[in-house]
Amino acid sequence: MLVKERMSHPVLTITPDVPVQEALARMRNDKVRRYPVVDKRGKLIGIVTDSDLMNASPSEATTLSVWEINYLLSRITVERVMTRNPITVSEDTTVEEAARIMADNKIGGLPVLRDNRLVGIITETDLFKIFLEMLGARTAGVRVTVEVPDTPGKLHEITGAIYQLGGNIQGMGAVLGETSETRTLTLKVTGVSLDALKSALQPLVEKVVDIREEKGAL
Repeated sequence: MLVKERMSHPVLTITPDVPVQEALARMRNDKVRRYPVVDKRGKLIGIVTDSDLMNASPSEATTLSVWEINYLLSRITVERVMTRNPITVSEDTTVEEAARIMADNKIGGLPVLRDNRLVGIITETDLFKIFLEMLGARTAGVRVTVEVPDTPGKLHEITGAIYQLGGNIQGMGAVLGETSETRTLTLKVTGVSLDALKSALQPLVEKVVDIREEKGAL
C-alpha cells in the first residue's frame, strides 16, 4: 500500500501571511489539525499545526495589558509559528515507511510531493484508518490473538486450519511476541464459532492469548 492510495487530496493549504487567529478559525471550520504552508506560487515552505497556532504569543507579553496582548496576537502571522522545511514524502512511499517517519520524528502528518509539487498530505488519522481495516475492526466475527513460534510455515498452518473450518479471515496483524522466538498474531474470522476456532487453533499455537466475539461497527 502506497501513500498516494491513502493521502488526503486535494490538500487544504494556507499562506504564511494569514494571521494565526484567522488560521485557527479556518482550521476549526475545515476540521483539520494542520495545514501545509505554501507561497504565492504554490511551493511548499512550511507546515503549521493547531498547537502551533494556539501556543502563539507575543514575546513582549509579560509586561503588556490584555488589550495590548490581544492586539499583538492579531498581528502574528502563520509565518512566525510554522515549521519551516517540513519533512515530506513522495506519493510512492509505502504507508509503513510514512508511519515510521512520523513515529521517529514525533509528528502527526507529512506533506506529499510529486516532482517537488504538493499533491496531498498523509496524517496519523489516515494511518489509524488503515490499522482498523487491517484488523477488521468494523467487521463482526471472532477476534483471536495467539502466541505462535516464529518458524517458517506456521502462518500457513494456521490459515489452513481456518480454511478447513470454513472460516474467512477478514483481518490480520502480527507483532513481536513475548520472546524473540515468538510472534503475537491477531485475526478476525467470520463464518466460524468461537469454540470451534479455539479448538482448531490451540494445538497449533503456544497459547491462545485472547478470543472473543465482536459485533463490528459502522
